[in-house]
Amino acid sequence: MDVGEYLEHYGTPRKSGRYPWGSGQDPYQNGKNFLGMVDDLRKEGMSDTEIARGLGITTTQLRDARTIAKTAEKQGRIAEAQRLKDKGYSNIAIGRKMGINESSVRSLLAPGQKDKADILQATSDMLKHQVDKKGYIDIGTGVEHHVGVSKNKLRTAVRALQNEGYSVHSIPVEQLGTGKNTTIKVLAKPGTTWGEVYRNRENIKQIANFSDDGGRSYSSFQPPISIRSSRVGVRYAEDGGSSADGVIYVRPGVKDVSLGGSRYAQVRIAVDGSHYLKGMAMYRDDLPDGVDLVFNTNKRNTGDKHDAMKSMKSDPDNPFGSAISRQIQETLPNGKKRVSSAMNIVNEEGNWGDWSRNLSSQMLSKQAPKLARDQLGMAYDRKKQELDEIMSLTNPAVKKRLLESYADDADSSAVHLKAAALPRQGSHVILPVNSMRENEVYAPNYNNGERVALIRYPHGGKFEIPELTVNNRHPEAKKLLGQAPDAIGIHSKVAERLSGADFDGDTVLVIPNNKRSVKTEPALEGLKGFDPQAAYPAYEGMRRMTPRQKGIEMGLVSNLITDMHLRGATAHELARAVRHSMVVIDAEKHNLNYRQSAIDNGIAQLKQKYQGKASAGASTLISRASAEVRVPDRKPRPVADGGPVDKATGKKVYVDTGVTYRNRAGKEVAKTVSSTRLAETDDAHTLSSGTTMEKIYADHSNRLKALANAARREAVSTSNVRYSPSAKKVYANEVASLEAKLNLALRNSPLERQAQVLANAVVRQKRQANPSMEASDLKKIKAQALTDARIRTGAKKQHVDITDKEWEAIQAGAITNNKLKQILSNADLDQVKQLATPKTKRVMSSAKIAQAMLLLDRGYTQAEVAEALGVSVSTLKRGVSGQDD
Repeated sequence: MDVGEYLEHYGTPRKSGRYPWGSGQDPYQNGKNFLGMVDDLRKEGMSDTEIARGLGITTTQLRDARTIAKTAEKQGRIAEAQRLKDKGYSNIAIGRKMGINESSVRSLLAPGQKDKADILQATSDMLKHQVDKKGYIDIGTGVEHHVGVSKNKLRTAVRALQNEGYSVHSIPVEQLGTGKNTTIKVLAKPGTTWGEVYRNRENIKQIANFSDDGGRSYSSFQPPISIRSSRVGVRYAEDGGSSADGVIYVRPGVKDVSLGGSRYAQVRIAVDGSHYLKGMAMYRDDLPDGVDLVFNTNKRNTGDKHDAMKSMKSDPDNPFGSAISRQIQETLPNGKKRVSSAMNIVNEEGNWGDWSRNLSSQMLSKQAPKLARDQLGMAYDRKKQELDEIMSLTNPAVKKRLLESYADDADSSAVHLKAAALPRQGSHVILPVNSMRENEVYAPNYNNGERVALIRYPHGGKFEIPELTVNNRHPEAKKLLGQAPDAIGIHSKVAERLSGADFDGDTVLVIPNNKRSVKTEPALEGLKGFDPQAAYPAYEGMRRMTPRQKGIEMGLVSNLITDMHLRGATAHELARAVRHSMVVIDAEKHNLNYRQSAIDNGIAQLKQKYQGKASAGASTLISRASAEVRVPDRKPRPVADGGPVDKATGKKVYVDTGVTYRNRAGKEVAKTVSSTRLAETDDAHTLSSGTTMEKIYADHSNRLKALANAARREAVSTSNVRYSPSAKKVYANEVASLEAKLNLALRNSPLERQAQVLANAVVRQKRQANPSMEASDLKKIKAQALTDARIRTGAKKQHVDITDKEWEAIQAGAITNNKLKQILSNADLDQVKQLATPKTKRVMSSAKIAQAMLLLDRGYTQAEVAEALGVSVSTLKRGVSGQDD
């Protein structure tokens, strides 16, 4: 028999052929026909691979088609058995009618059988609803964990929709921060082309539904509770609202506005079903009678409360335009849950508290060269120590993986130029306590009476760094914030000095500064009394600045200020640039004439003097480092030609792909990819204008690149652990546990892809508005866009926590190299290093001990040094006393 003729006649399920699936009197006859066809071909000696090739599909697609056909057949048989049972037939009579034995009838009528058969249909219906509603949905790796069904069930449901004409496309999206592409698998409506999805990739949506019962039913994010506007008081600018702009005071003890155990949170609150409040919510017990919420704003009273609010979005899955991390719910007597509070939480108490482990070049380059040299030197020492520790690891697969990861991270550090943090510095959200003095701060994470410096980004200079004294005994602050783990209380005048910060979730870097390591300066005379809104109001008919323009213009003026600092601009000149930045930062929100500000403050003349010409952009290493450059499309050099790494130097080696495309003008041009100026040069000094601070940073960058190359040289000569099937049997429980943890970690994958899609959309819009965007501008926009997108989508890394026994299984070869690679990609690499480090290794390396001695000699306390090095005080004492030997 000619298999081509056989397959041509029957076609493939729901796709083609003379007899479409579902036709005829028997509702499942074509499922049987397809299964019978495959069985016949198998009986004639054909393998599944040969059958799939004859159908023009893959073996995976063949398996999916058989699953779909079997499910359709089973659904039909279950329905037929149930129909006969409802008519009063006995199981024996049903079996006789259907041509099967009585035990098979019992199996068909068992609740579990119908349940299994319905899962595919329920999942297919859910996917269809999501696609029909949203156009494009992410169905890639990890979605099954987020949705709550098995990978096979999701894949089979997708295949069933493909058989109905729905399309699946793989869309590349740039990973912000790495420049590499990640591929998103997208399900779209019938007839949707790859090009259409690619052009609209910012509209790829996440599946909003999830299943708690393995795919039997699907739920979605619950609609928010809406508060009546009569319960909301608005404190306008003329009432003093500007002094707490963005804060929502909440009456304590009211169930439907509860913060769910937190004292403060960044929230969205629906009002009247049409508007919402956006800001930081915190309890206050002196609210006016008749209201449970008081919203503080710098807007003027128009007579309509809604003018101080934002309009709800039309998307019921995302009515606030941002992802909600938590809704406060209660459990009903029947076990179901419902939303019990109007507080839709974006961030809450405890979410801002991660200690910051670095200092940005935007801030540090404006400080004294000694501080920059010390903190960059500390960052290099830590990086060198990390490489030494990896080189001593015993597991070759782990060593190889960590070396590769280390090299990429060192390359990234060489471009981003971040320095080591100062002891105990941390990020905190700011909240208003206007009864405090302007030179004080309530900061329960710091010692009462110590001095701290506050830094907010974008950062203009030392004159925007208030130095405050910690007062943790202030009665009102203690009452409002208590032992806040990641918030500080300040006077609103302090916020004004912090680049015009407000209180709707803005954060600052808090740095203990008793030793005055961080230099501060008085506010610039040219900024005193300057009110951007009063100085540059819009003229009639003026086009309002868009959010996109604001981001671009703010990046340009930030670059200018950085370059002016490095090249010794006067206080008067800096005041001109900062005044303009203050106008730009408020221009979109308050409709200000930023173009006139640029003229009045002579921005073109400043750019001419400090950046080379009036239309120039960044001109120093600090602002040029991460500027985008386009290079020919390339790929790692194939293994057959020597591999992706030069074994002698450790440098990455690429080869051009030669890929071309036709541009909008119809001309065939070479495809290019994005890189950065500093990444594309072997010597950072080539980007320097020659200042002292740039030399410090260039030397640091070059030393980091040398470490990256050294790590790659070692990695290419390191082999993998051999996989042992017998070890897998011995450690079966540990293998199963690791796989379960990996599945949980992979649930973040679709959320991270969605964040990348959203962030790329923002960055692409800003690039289109300013094709000549400079380095620090693009860097800032990318980082902010990705941070915001991750908050909106709820993307958060869930690490695989490896136990000692599981590590023993890995060491024994019980995990395949491919699975181990996935586990390591989703594990806490610090924990992996600790597990892989020989137990006889000293707790503190010689490099870390030397670093500790240096810091102690500089006057840091043992507690501060231990915090900076990531060890306990007792470990530090043992190390510096020689007891670790």
